[in-house]
Amino acid sequence: MLPMRVRCLALRIAIAISCSGLLSAAQTIDSAITTASRAPISITDEIQDPAERAAFAELLKTTEPQKTLASARSFLDRFPRSAFLAPVAERAARASFDLGNLKSGLDDARFSLQLLPENPLLLIAAADVEAQLEENDAAMASARDALDYLDRFEGPVTIPAREWPSFKRKQQATAWFVIGRALVNEALGGAAEDRQVLFEQAAGALTKAHELNTKDMEPVYLLGLTYRYANQLPNAVLEFSTVYRQGKEFSSQAYVQLQAIYKASTPGSTASFDEFVRKLAQEAQPVTPPPPTQSVAPASRLGGYAGSAACEHCHAAIYRQWKQSGMSRMLRAYQSENVIGDFTKDNKFYAGDDISFQDGKLEIAPQADRALFARMVIRNGRHFFEIKQANGLWRSYPVDYTIGSKWQQAYATRLPNGQIHVFPIQYNRIEKKWVNYWKVIDAPGSERSNPYNWEKLDAATNYMINCAVCHTSQLRNSRSGGFDQDNLAFREPGIDCEMCHGPSADHVEAMTAGRFLKKSPLESPVDFGRTTNREFVAICSQCHMQSVAHQGGAGGELNYSSTGTFFLKGLELPFTEFSRGAFYKDGRFKQTTFIAEALERSQCFRKGQVSCGGCHDPHGPYESSNPTSLKFKDHPDLMCTGCHTQFQDPAAASAHTHHPYQSEGSRCVSCHMPRIMDALLFRARTHRIDDIPNAQMTLRFGQTDSPNACLLCHQEKTPQWVEAELQTWKRPAGPSVSHF
Repeated sequence: MLPMRVRCLALRIAIAISCSGLLSAAQTIDSAITTASRAPISITDEIQDPAERAAFAELLKTTEPQKTLASARSFLDRFPRSAFLAPVAERAARASFDLGNLKSGLDDARFSLQLLPENPLLLIAAADVEAQLEENDAAMASARDALDYLDRFEGPVTIPAREWPSFKRKQQATAWFVIGRALVNEALGGAAEDRQVLFEQAAGALTKAHELNTKDMEPVYLLGLTYRYANQLPNAVLEFSTVYRQGKEFSSQAYVQLQAIYKASTPGSTASFDEFVRKLAQEAQPVTPPPPTQSVAPASRLGGYAGSAACEHCHAAIYRQWKQSGMSRMLRAYQSENVIGDFTKDNKFYAGDDISFQDGKLEIAPQADRALFARMVIRNGRHFFEIKQANGLWRSYPVDYTIGSKWQQAYATRLPNGQIHVFPIQYNRIEKKWVNYWKVIDAPGSERSNPYNWEKLDAATNYMINCAVCHTSQLRNSRSGGFDQDNLAFREPGIDCEMCHGPSADHVEAMTAGRFLKKSPLESPVDFGRTTNREFVAICSQCHMQSVAHQGGAGGELNYSSTGTFFLKGLELPFTEFSRGAFYKDGRFKQTTFIAEALERSQCFRKGQVSCGGCHDPHGPYESSNPTSLKFKDHPDLMCTGCHTQFQDPAAASAHTHHPYQSEGSRCVSCHMPRIMDALLFRARTHRIDDIPNAQMTLRFGQTDSPNACLLCHQEKTPQWVEAELQTWKRPAGPSVSHF
């Protein structure tokens, strides 16, 4: 083991900041997030049990490691089903690391990361300890995940924006240091034929660490050791000299190394120590650090937009299918035939009723203080909302837009000042009811969940601010500003061809003139068949990723770009800042607005080549009978066995699933993509594709807070039964069966 200090002590402040962020925000979901709308309410308001809330707040105040560990252990014992076990276990891990209890701290860290994988600061601390314990593969995996998340996410809201870039670079430097250290460990403990390659990789990682944090000499010192182990003495002398000259941390150790090299290399020589060091350092060869974890797109100017109608001439069938799709119909100007809500019979809404959606079931409980709030009516063939105001008078608003067309529909009106506002009541086609949907999905106390706030007609109900980013195409602020209530306009309602394929005016011109337009797969119009899976998902994530903080471009573009790539992929907000209603207690995503985030947790995405297009065709030919646009609606296993070819054989598939081949239990999606995500008052499949039934989580939290795929079918059984059954499955696989 390398004689290096444990760096997790230096991460104490970083982890403390990460945990303290839990006190600051609880973002709403199913609404566009901007930097201006960040952090509306306190997340601790969602802890209903006063004792649990008090214990959690007390834990966050504690700073002394021994007391922190005791407080965290007490919380875990007293509230084993809390929705806040991830930050509590993180606190326990940090305290254990500070006290030198590395193995127990690592257990706590891994439990926390099981519940919340996207925690780069904890991942870095865990990676450092894993390297200390010579769990080298785990250390490198943790560090690389941390680097990925540092690139994906905004900093915690508790860190001032001006300080985050410097803070982030130091965390990235530590992650690269851990990777370098683990590679050196592997080189020293592995086969001789692999050693040189591992040393070279370690040198690249350590060089990257030093570039990111030039004040930290530990990576430089380890880089010197790496070169000495690799017998690259000029490079070793150069790095040790750098450490020695700074005269602070590791200076004395570097001097010892230089003396050792000098004595071993110059027996009987008359050259002085200083001359030897200077001459050898001049022979050093520079090392190229690893490339950035994310490539930066060139800022080239993009072509113009032609509009969807321009695509029809050459792509008539696809255009016709797109016109029938949910994307095309995401927002439509009012036409009576497009309205799916009941404006004639069940057309009244009462405020004050309790509403909840649990375990896939909607429950509305009338309350004694309920009051008629809205009437949805048709007058002279036109649809209207009549809403009772605080003064007791009724005000009538015309329906000017419909939002959605499949399972649920919202409605909007255009005010005389040009603003578009969304009514607080939506119609659910499945339940055939008018519902206050925001009260179902929002944390308690959100402004929009109170229908009486409608008459304010402020930012909370403004369509352009909250909805247009994902429901319209080429949204822009005409004054080159951000998400204002005014000055916003879109090129086309709904999601047009160019939101996915990019600006295509140049393409249309070239095709019309009969010219061949040479381009890369990601250049407009995008050739999705040749993009990488990450590029594919990034384009879909424009609308299907809840956590992205939308900022817009310099020219007022809010959901597209005029330079570089046409699609905007902003940074995500840390998941700790969202309402707990977005997650199950076991950490899995509960709401379909996080469907892209769920997919990105999947190993099929992270290590394989899975993209949205592997399973979905956004302009398939059977929209009415296939509302989820599945490619293999009647043969869902084909979505999986195209890659996992060993399960194309029915016998192998049945041996893997432990169910008869023709049964629902033998379908891949039944176990690996169970219907546990709340959509528009129905259950959709999780897109964390490698989800595996976890009896331990269900035993801890219960089926409601940790739904188990087995119990979705075997509803009469218990989590204990699931645990016993799964234990019988854990036997070595035969040669024809591979467990993913």
